[in-house]
Amino acid sequence: MGEVNYQIELPSFTGRNVPIAEIAKAIGKDAQYVRVGLQKGILKFGYAFKMENSTEYNYFCPDKKVWEEIGYFKEVPRAV
Repeated sequence: MGEVNYQIELPSFTGRNVPIAEIAKAIGKDAQYVRVGLQKGILKFGYAFKMENSTEYNYFCPDKKVWEEIGYFKEVPRAV
């Protein structure tokens, strides 16, 4: 049998921070579900940061990590 070669074309990742609302819509869940999942470390496609002496979190969900974990990618033109 001959050798089989596969080629996979990957999306053009830019490292953009995918908004929580966009991720929630893509997976069919509420944004609060995504935020709590990131805070507890259950969802692995992003990071939740809580600053010292603060009650609020900041979130970072890079497009490549989101694509790797849930298969969602949306190409967004870069701002000039």
